[in-house]
Amino acid sequence: MFEGIDLNFIWFVLIAFLFIGYAVLDGFDLGVGTLHLFTNDDSERRVLLNAIGPVWDGNEVWLVTGGGALFAAFPHAYATVFSGFYIPFMILLFAIIFRAVSIEFRSKSESKQWRHTWDVAFSISSVLIALLMGVALGNIIIGVPIQANFELRTTLFSLLTPYPVLVGITTVALFAMHGAIYATTKTEGELKAKLRKWANTSMIAFIVLYVLTTIGTVIFVPSMFKNFSNSVFLYLVPLISILAIINIPIQLNRGKEFRAFISSCVAIATLLVLFAIGIFPNIVPATIAENSLTIYNASSSHKTLGVMLIIALIGMPLVITYTSIIYWIFRGKVKLDKSSY
Repeated sequence: MFEGIDLNFIWFVLIAFLFIGYAVLDGFDLGVGTLHLFTNDDSERRVLLNAIGPVWDGNEVWLVTGGGALFAAFPHAYATVFSGFYIPFMILLFAIIFRAVSIEFRSKSESKQWRHTWDVAFSISSVLIALLMGVALGNIIIGVPIQANFELRTTLFSLLTPYPVLVGITTVALFAMHGAIYATTKTEGELKAKLRKWANTSMIAFIVLYVLTTIGTVIFVPSMFKNFSNSVFLYLVPLISILAIINIPIQLNRGKEFRAFISSCVAIATLLVLFAIGIFPNIVPATIAENSLTIYNASSSHKTLGVMLIIALIGMPLVITYTSIIYWIFRGKVKLDKSSY
């Protein structure tokens, strides 16, 4: 049915789309968590939690779907990465669990100590998730020590080299900015004014870190730019990314928070598209180039990719429709009531 079609490339694009969807949607959840402890007022913290409360678990569906798609389409890459990054992924998993528990348990008691404990857990988990994801991306950019048999052996500390840590910190700043901007669209009054300040501060931090990361990439990983010579149209991606970032403070200063949020979404999406362009056709670049896992040597059979594509064409519209409906239902400003977190 799909003879003559490069299903490997199609699946690379689909998986990139799913992970971009996760970063854009759950990114502001993580950003809100990162900023959660910047206010000591209980009602303001409840407003922040309820700004993401109706959508955070649905946003994580994109991560689960992306991981499942990676397993089905590129099982060798899935096995190598998850075995080589075992300890970081376990830490990431526990952070995701604690973040969920913190959101649900935080308002189960009126005790200040109880709420403060879960507030701290929520914030630390959010920062840790963003940091670890950024560190993982940083290590994939510079390449990991994959052996000829697709085996990857690393330690936690070997992954914490300067460049991946810089990418991790940049990711935390990016999500903090994204979360602050999103929260301004859901809040009013004094809290909204605070969030606008936090958005500007985190935006400045992100831009500085983004410039440093770009310089580091040019110096240490120039191979990330080799694919841009294949088509002049690829240069539109960094151009759109830069314009989106520039547009964020412009829209914030005009009081157009939703437009600023859309620009933030575009910035995150284009940054990940740049990452995908840079590593293509690799999925997991290796320090020894011939050992890299590509969309061809790490994939399932052509028949499996074809069957899974049919399932994806049915399932992905359902995920997109579900996400759209939830956001439409819970649009507008947050109003606290007895059922709120």
